[in-house]
Amino acid sequence: MDGVNWKQVLQGTLDDLRLTRSERRAFKQLLAPVLGDENRLHQIRGLAFELVREQITPENKSEILEWLEDIIRTTQEPTSSAKVAEAWFSPDPACVGRIEQAFREARRSVDICVFTITDDRLTRAILEAHQRGVRMRLITDDEKRLDAGSDIDELMRNSIAVRMDRNPDHMHHKYALFDGGLLLTGSYNWTRSAAHANEDNFLLTDDPRLVAAFQRHFDRTWDAFA
Repeated sequence: MDGVNWKQVLQGTLDDLRLTRSERRAFKQLLAPVLGDENRLHQIRGLAFELVREQITPENKSEILEWLEDIIRTTQEPTSSAKVAEAWFSPDPACVGRIEQAFREARRSVDICVFTITDDRLTRAILEAHQRGVRMRLITDDEKRLDAGSDIDELMRNSIAVRMDRNPDHMHHKYALFDGGLLLTGSYNWTRSAAHANEDNFLLTDDPRLVAAFQRHFDRTWDAFA
């Protein structure tokens, strides 16, 4: 869970029977980590309805229902606009350069979940970031590790934390999260053929809803592959 006592938060905004501008701003900031998690948002809305049922009276009916409408509306709004929204298409050698740039700009962490890595340029970018002290976690497919040209063993030898699936099916994702705030995802495999031959694509975005959704998926998969 997100660690927030949502009933207490909601009650704090309900005490004066209205959602003030400052309360709305603070509420939206708290919501940012759970955007994209519709189950969690549904739970928060349910708590708001529960408070209304507990506290509604003939005297406050109009104000409390207006508060409820404001809360529901706020949970359905994005908390902020994405500043990064890029689309890249291969074959184009500039694609690998953009991914290398993302690694160079990383300061704290990179979480990588990719089917395979055979492009030595991206392997070098991972190792250089690791050597700067950036925390690296890599999820990949167990069978692709055995392919000719796979760089997974080299990364493991250099102390990169790696986890793999252990079943007959493939771990086929291709995404990465940089500093918990930038998402790269698409059909683009981390191979030289993706850069120079294949018709592929990837997106870069800092939309908090998408970043949060992919981060939750990565953390669940990391734990599942322990």
